[in-house]
Amino acid sequence: MTSKTFLYILKRLLLALFTIFLVITITFFAMNAIPGGPFMSEKAVSEETLARLNAKYGLDKPLFEQYINYLKNVLRLDFGPSLKSKGRMVSEIILEGLSVSAKLGLIAALVAIVFGIFFGTIAAVFRDKWIDRVIMILTTGSVAMPSFVIGTLLLIIFCLYIPIFPSIGSEPGGLVLPVVSLALYPTSYITRLTRSSMLDVLGQDFIRTARAKGVSRAKVIFKHTLRNSLIPVITYIGPMIAYIITGSLVVEQIFSVPGLGRAFTSSIINRDYMLIMGTTILLATLIIVMNLVSDIMYKIIDPRVDLG
Repeated sequence: MTSKTFLYILKRLLLALFTIFLVITITFFAMNAIPGGPFMSEKAVSEETLARLNAKYGLDKPLFEQYINYLKNVLRLDFGPSLKSKGRMVSEIILEGLSVSAKLGLIAALVAIVFGIFFGTIAAVFRDKWIDRVIMILTTGSVAMPSFVIGTLLLIIFCLYIPIFPSIGSEPGGLVLPVVSLALYPTSYITRLTRSSMLDVLGQDFIRTARAKGVSRAKVIFKHTLRNSLIPVITYIGPMIAYIITGSLVVEQIFSVPGLGRAFTSSIINRDYMLIMGTTILLATLIIVMNLVSDIMYKIIDPRVDLG
């Protein structure tokens, strides 16, 4: 690793840490700026009871002192207790939901990568043929549709009119439609990315040289062209995973998947400030880290990239 590469990685790491700090700060003060409090929805709560609840959770202290204490706890990955789920910590609730969301997200990511590369390769090999045009039309339409719209359409079609799959994500086979909803956009994007990259590589001199030497078409496509075309796809994987995890918040609600999305939505409805802040910080950190990994991988995979 050169000194220039090390300085680039260090700079990106410090910038990521500073961004996470800003997210924590903005989230904390934004939640405290909301009128009312987390216990205002409690029925027939007396002033004395409200004061005891605020004292129990440290909400009676000055705002800046609360902020400093919260920062210290977050550094220990302690997001505090849930204000609505008695006896449960926010970290526990997040991990419980994240295990489901991560499983759903990783399956969707794998589906997107495999099918995206496959369809992108087909489209590039048969450029300007009917199959290329069909793939491009379908991918263009899919990119324009957000995951929650796709999920709603799939729910109506395959759970109501053609009841092939269950509408509840926790039932056997219930993850099929959520996976399709989350994977459709990144699959379309990877398809277009792979096609564009492959067409660019196919026009380069070393490909023409390989063909002139009599190398078979299959070897030219899969050994030389495809391998050199995957750099943009690999660097997209980081942001894609972040997109899938954050996109699953709405999709999980549509299909009643007991993941992080349900916990986040219920925390907003119940005004569980600790859980809202913990989930927001986690998701923002995931996006920042995935983009950081993507930036670093891009340099490692392609040393020709100028870091200046």
